[in-house]
Amino acid sequence: MENSQPSPEASVLDELQRLRASIDNLDAALVHLLAERFKCTQEVGRLKAEHRLPPADPEREARQIRRLRSLAEESKLDPVFAERFLNFIIAEVVRHHELIASSMSETADR
Repeated sequence: MENSQPSPEASVLDELQRLRASIDNLDAALVHLLAERFKCTQEVGRLKAEHRLPPADPEREARQIRRLRSLAEESKLDPVFAERFLNFIIAEVVRHHELIASSMSETADR
């Protein structure tokens, strides 16, 4: 059975490749930005642990979610997606903060 779809023109393939290259660059930038963000949140986690502050800060998290939803709306990005994305990141940050606090607690007990 033959494929009845016409093959794409070279210009379409070139445009597809250009767009995919941009996506690849943006994905790399996102990874680097997330790495920088997590470096900062690790410092926050250490500071919280040193001063026996709780790993999570629900008030701050709620403010950040509201802020990110607003930014998403301004940028024509689905605010529900933006909130889910931030909640995923927050959960990972809190997990890191709990690990840092646990590690510092164990070191102090020795």
